[in-house]
Amino acid sequence: MTTHTVGALPVNDNESTHALDRRHVFHSWSVQGALDPMVIAGGEGSTVWDFDGRRYLDFSSQLVNVNIGHQHPRIVEAIREQAGRLTTVAPAHANDMRGEAAARITAHAPDGFDKVFFTNGGADANENAIRMARLVTGRDKVISRYRSYHGNTGAAIVATGDWRRVSNEYATGHVHAFGPYLYRSEFWATTPEQECERALQHLERIVQCEGPSTVAAILLETIPGTAGVLVPPPGYLAGVRAIADRYGILLILDEVMAGFARAGEWFAFDAEGLVPDLVTFAKGVNSGYVPVGGVLISDRVARHFDDRMFPGGLTYSGHPLAAASIVASIDAMEQEGIVEHAAEIGRSHLGPGLAALAAKHEVIGEVRGRGVFWAVELVSDAETREPVTAAWMGRLKGELLQRGVLPFTADNRLHVVPPAVVTPAEVATGLQVVDETLAALA
Repeated sequence: MTTHTVGALPVNDNESTHALDRRHVFHSWSVQGALDPMVIAGGEGSTVWDFDGRRYLDFSSQLVNVNIGHQHPRIVEAIREQAGRLTTVAPAHANDMRGEAAARITAHAPDGFDKVFFTNGGADANENAIRMARLVTGRDKVISRYRSYHGNTGAAIVATGDWRRVSNEYATGHVHAFGPYLYRSEFWATTPEQECERALQHLERIVQCEGPSTVAAILLETIPGTAGVLVPPPGYLAGVRAIADRYGILLILDEVMAGFARAGEWFAFDAEGLVPDLVTFAKGVNSGYVPVGGVLISDRVARHFDDRMFPGGLTYSGHPLAAASIVASIDAMEQEGIVEHAAEIGRSHLGPGLAALAAKHEVIGEVRGRGVFWAVELVSDAETREPVTAAWMGRLKGELLQRGVLPFTADNRLHVVPPAVVTPAEVATGLQVVDETLAALA
């Protein structure tokens, strides 16, 4: 094995890369001693490969963020060009690329959204949206959902509803509610209409019991992603908007995963007929090529700080390399019809293809999603809906990798989340591999 020294360039082989990682890299959400990370050396479009040339169809989009595909030449060139001109600038200064990035984002926002606060990622976008809501309302509490993920910083992780919250509960003022999830209804519902009505009644009762005058914001992922691509039933988000309005509460929609083509829209809430007060974004806005996130601020909220200081900031807010990647990414999405393509892939290929698999394999309990944002819920018993075991999911992941598909799995679910530029042929290939794998495991 090649010996690495400080300052040496990486050696381009799987064994050395793996060894270097295990010697020096501390991984997130992991028991360090049990790790065996997969080596990825390069990528293009919807495909990645290792140093041995083993290729994988990326049905994970890494962390559901490579919406525009790997190594899109326009984005790579924009970053390179900006690096040659100005690599960094303090956030207090005006910079042309930062302004252009904000303008590109607001151009796709609802009317009445003209300002963007840039962050380094989705977690601190949610942190700052929560801060803004508390300052504007003068209230403290934030209501979010149990089935959610909002990031791994102080308030964002406590707003998160899943297991990762439990060992990180240091922030205060957070309350959780159940959202709609008809397949595993908390409300004894049997129809989407019942689930919607009862979930809204549950949310409003929590607001009332907590004391409406203490609640600053309701924070929701428009479509909960890691929690299972839980597409809300018709009328739910509009109902949440109505509850927020009734009690003077701000509505924050987390579009970190669902935005910028993932759900077949610029913003997933575009399909829901409502306008939030604050929108958080990250991942999809530039496909993660450079770390970036932000808060899209309604004029009503922004005006609050016209004559009051906003007590927040980040050294790399609106970093010019990140801004350049946003400008190039949004321009490419517009000119290449990538958002429309994602919607069509979901409508004509992923949706029907996954429905066909569900009809064929008893292990599939439910399929749900939009655009290039889908989840396949896997059960050991179709009648009781008992989830498959973690060991079974481990075998599923291993078999898919052996067959050349890089999956995204969570709990008892296979998330089918390829880049928004995935082709119909690639979808057909990926679904065929899933079909073969489920048959083998049966």
